[in-house]
Amino acid sequence: MAKPTIYSIPVHRAFADALAAGIIARYGDGALGLAEGLILLPSNRARSAVQAAFVRAGGQGLLMPRLAVIGDADLDESVALALDAIDDDPIPAAIDPLRRRLLLAELIERNTPPDEPPIMGAAAFQLADGLARVIDQLHYEEIRASALVDLDLGAFAEHWQASLGRLRLLVDHWPAVLAKTGHIDRAARRNRLLDRVTKGWRAAPPARFTVAAGITTAAPAIARLLRTVADLDRGMVVLPGLDGVMAAEEWDALGPTRPDPDHPARPLETHPQYHLKLLLDCMDASRDEVLEWEAASDFDGPATRTPFVSLLFAPADYTAQWQAAGDLSAATAGIEGAVFADDGQEAQGIALLMREAVETPGRTAALVTPDRGLAERVAAALARWGISVDDSAGQPLSRTPPGALLLLLAELAADFDPVALVSLLGHPLVRKGEGRMAWLDQVRRLDLLLREPGLAPGWQGVGARIAARAADPKARGHGLAAQLQPWWDAVSEVLETALAPFAASTPPATLLAALQQGLEGLTGDAVWAGPAGRMLAELFDQWALARGDGPALVDPADFPAMLGQLLGAASVRPPYGGHPRLFIWGLLEARLQRADLMILGGLDEGRWPATTQPDPWLAPGIRRLLGLPAPERQQGMAAHDFASALGGSEIVVTRAERSGGDPAVASRFWLRLAALAGDLPEPAPGGVPLTRLAAEIDVPVGGAQPAGRPAPRPLAEDRPRRISVTGVDKLARDPFAYYADRMLGLSALDPLSAAPDPRWRGTRVHRLFEDWVRGGATREGFEAELAVLGADPALDAIARAFWLPRIEPALRWAAEQVWNAGERQPLAVEAQGEITVDGIVLHGKADRIDRDGEGQLAIIDYKSGGAPSAKAAYDKLDNQLGLLGLIAQRGGMKDIAAAPVMALEYWSLRPDRRAGGAGKISATYGPRSDLKSAEQAIDHAADALSDLAARYLFGDAPFVPGEAAGYGDYDQLMRRDEWFGRGEDGE
Repeated sequence: MAKPTIYSIPVHRAFADALAAGIIARYGDGALGLAEGLILLPSNRARSAVQAAFVRAGGQGLLMPRLAVIGDADLDESVALALDAIDDDPIPAAIDPLRRRLLLAELIERNTPPDEPPIMGAAAFQLADGLARVIDQLHYEEIRASALVDLDLGAFAEHWQASLGRLRLLVDHWPAVLAKTGHIDRAARRNRLLDRVTKGWRAAPPARFTVAAGITTAAPAIARLLRTVADLDRGMVVLPGLDGVMAAEEWDALGPTRPDPDHPARPLETHPQYHLKLLLDCMDASRDEVLEWEAASDFDGPATRTPFVSLLFAPADYTAQWQAAGDLSAATAGIEGAVFADDGQEAQGIALLMREAVETPGRTAALVTPDRGLAERVAAALARWGISVDDSAGQPLSRTPPGALLLLLAELAADFDPVALVSLLGHPLVRKGEGRMAWLDQVRRLDLLLREPGLAPGWQGVGARIAARAADPKARGHGLAAQLQPWWDAVSEVLETALAPFAASTPPATLLAALQQGLEGLTGDAVWAGPAGRMLAELFDQWALARGDGPALVDPADFPAMLGQLLGAASVRPPYGGHPRLFIWGLLEARLQRADLMILGGLDEGRWPATTQPDPWLAPGIRRLLGLPAPERQQGMAAHDFASALGGSEIVVTRAERSGGDPAVASRFWLRLAALAGDLPEPAPGGVPLTRLAAEIDVPVGGAQPAGRPAPRPLAEDRPRRISVTGVDKLARDPFAYYADRMLGLSALDPLSAAPDPRWRGTRVHRLFEDWVRGGATREGFEAELAVLGADPALDAIARAFWLPRIEPALRWAAEQVWNAGERQPLAVEAQGEITVDGIVLHGKADRIDRDGEGQLAIIDYKSGGAPSAKAAYDKLDNQLGLLGLIAQRGGMKDIAAAPVMALEYWSLRPDRRAGGAGKISATYGPRSDLKSAEQAIDHAADALSDLAARYLFGDAPFVPGEAAGYGDYDQLMRRDEWFGRGEDGE
């Protein structure tokens, strides 16, 4: 047999540029010398890289060879360029991937064994993706489905045997299902197409030159084609980074490429050279037959880098030779490394290196990383300097605005939630353009109106709250609801109508059509604009073409997960428009490409290489028996990508000690590099270590200057002359909180979809006693009010199960106190009052006022938690009851004549286990207090009011924060964490 023509471009050379230079040198003579040729490439990204390399190498007016893609990842119909004649026997079209997944999901649902729980909805849809991969891998490796039946699984766990049994059933049924569609599997069509080219070239070799470059896939159909190309008179195969330095025994140590019963040793599939060894064996070629590509380029690294990379990835049994490696300084010259504290600083450091590269005219820099999160952070860090950089690996469709909007709508349709509703209506694509500001005003009103407990579930709950508030002029938020009512009626009509199919199990195509109607009702055509919008529109079109295929019915609750899987797998690549000299590449995009500065980022275990994902259908042992690639082969591919990128002249490798907040372990590649090359020098832009720059880039010059304790001091004439009894206590305890509340008008918002919190529960208990006392305080009335409380729709399951049973004994105890009070009877509830004291209008509301037989008054305040202590009253921090007594004593209570106050009482409704769940009555005075009577407590509170008014309302005292540590509503506004505990002078 003739010797095949196979070349390899060593890792220290820039593959695409060296390839272009060599082809131009060989075939560039004559006006059409290059244009007559054909180059087969592994991916569309490789095609773009080779095109750019030809432009750089050939100058203006170059007619390039035709480029065709034949790789697994990006099978392209451009391979048909290899055919000179029209085929009389057309190959059937490949089935659409989405339609195939739907059909496989339906097959999984219909073939669940009777003794196992059914696999439905999103679970079946997810398993269908794994099943599709198994079918494709069987096609790629040309393994017949009948091989599944012949396996001996006696040594495998029972669940794997059950899984394989189900897999056999599905694979047996799939050909019939596929035949009904008139299509074939994409992998099968690729095999037919490549075999047709192979047979055609063997029968009639093309006269043009043909080059297969950068292809490393060892699938049999590709290997046959590559061997055919290598055997052509004007054909050649050019491999990327085949290790010609590795000793023969090391090459053999990579293990067998085919199962050998006499040598059952497992192959070293994680080695970066294993897949190339496998490819050569599938081509019936040996490494000794591979020649070194003679052409070079301006982007090549030092020649010593190739043997260094070979030594770096020596199999474990041969790493002892590292000790005899000698001086490696020449080989490692140009390689630097940086270890950052966390992945945020890693992104900042990489961005700094890329920005520095921009300062040199013509210099290029590329970040190579499989970590898309790191890529996004680097792009965001560069944006701070106005530098836009394209992440050529793309972004999941689910994380683009159109995809995120679709998922929001699906989640809202499947499970109504006020948070999702407000997020959906405020999405940037909703009502984009003219009228959006008015729309957002309504969304903000809706947001405010939904921020308290008691919202009934579903669309009806939102509509009921808006209608109730709009109809009651005294209700909280009446003005917001009145403005909101017509807008909400229109919005809810559109969405409720569109999303009606989500009320019950429905065909998935119907659910998708409902979402499409909802999207267009909210956004018009804006959701379909741009690259992400067009990709989303294609997904809808594909699903529409598959109408009737897939599971008959889907639980609406499962549908968002199904969409999330689809959108997460679709990658949206931005149109070119970023910086022309800065790049962010994924591992696939980085293959065959090189920049002046190569930054290899994210070298932590689990990121690079990525953690292998288990196959839900086939155990690793079963894959070996079938002859399918082990999952670890992907780690070998990642190692080859790292080795290839390491061949550049200027390399910076980076990792983070913490990733995502958790400790990170250095990548196996990093550990090998550190063990062989020792400590790498750290990059130092401008003479400053990169890690230091990244850590200090956001630190102000001279160090951080913590804020001092705030002390706003408004003019006396701008200070309030009206204060509530609770406001007095707030002013006494935390003057800044009073300032923020009363003068700035700031108040904390309840969370959206709030559950009953202590404040709500306290308000609800107050209302129970108010309604009960107003109704006559009878025993029957009390039981009725308890029933109303128990049926309150605002009570969630936790409050109904735990809070209500615990507080009920205390509520009954309080009722007994009223019934057994003798001559003392309730006079008023929620009694409003105000008086003027020293020029200050004091106002307040008493929960209840009682009157005894002598006409004296008792002021009662309910506390659903603990009551303030008597000491707090004496320290003038708790003045509420004393000031309410002052108002009542002076006749300021509405419809209540002035009278002496004989009692100031807190009725604590916190259940006391020692008292059988009863509450407790306490006063702000008494024998064990420094205040001995209600009269003394009232005078003491009046003194507190006078003192506070003189300092804060009439004077110019600053409103400083209170001393007590805690979590108040205004802690962030006052920047408490920056000054608390450092003393008055801020030190």
